[in-house]
Amino acid sequence: MSNTSIPNPGFYELVRSTAESYFHLLYDFTQSGVENIPMDGPVIFAANHVSFYDPPAIGCSLHRQINYFARDTLFKGLFGKCLLQIGTIPVARENAEVKSLKAIFKSLKAGGAVAIYPEGTRSPDGQLSAPKPGAGMIASKSRATVIPTRVFGTYEVFGRNDKLPKVGGHIHITYGKPMSTADIDPGKEHPDRYLEASKRIMARIAELQPPDNTVV
Repeated sequence: MSNTSIPNPGFYELVRSTAESYFHLLYDFTQSGVENIPMDGPVIFAANHVSFYDPPAIGCSLHRQINYFARDTLFKGLFGKCLLQIGTIPVARENAEVKSLKAIFKSLKAGGAVAIYPEGTRSPDGQLSAPKPGAGMIASKSRATVIPTRVFGTYEVFGRNDKLPKVGGHIHITYGKPMSTADIDPGKEHPDRYLEASKRIMARIAELQPPDNTVV
C-alpha cells in the first residue's frame, strides 16, 4: 500500500469545502476553540472517535490540510484512490504498519497536521473509552503541538451500529488549548511512557465541553 502526504491540494480543498457545505446544510453544525489551532507548524488533532463522520467534521471548516488515518481495508477502488488523493494514511487494523508510521512522522516533520484517535477505534456507545499507547508515542516522538479535540453529536446521527446517517441534529466540535511535549510526555524513565502520554491527552479531551450557550 502506497503511503503519501497530501499529493493533490486542489482535490483536498474541493473535498473539504464540499464536506463543509454538507454539514452546514444537513445539520446544525457549530465549532468552538478554533482560535487555539496554530496555522503553521506540526499539529496533531487528538480526538474522541464515535462516528464515521468524525474525520470530515473535524477538518471541514479548517483552512489547513490534515492527514487522516483509515484502516487499510478501505483503500479499494475509486473510494480508495480518493482517500489517497486527500492524503489519508492507511494503517493495518490490528497493528500500525512501519510504513504508515513513517508517513505520519514525515508529515509532521514537514510541518503538516494529522488527526489521530487515542482510543484507537470508534466507541460502541458514544462514551469515551480508555486510550491506547499509539497516540502518546506519536505525540512524544514527534514533539508536535497537540490540539485536544472533542466531537459531540456525531454518534447520535451516525453511530457505529447505524447503516445510514440520520439527517438533522446538532454536531459540535470543540478544539482545546494546545498541549506541548512537556504537557504530554512523562519521560523515558516512566515504565508506561506512551500509555501515560495517551492518558494525559485523553484527560484533556474529557475536560472539553461545548460553550454554555450550545445545546448538543
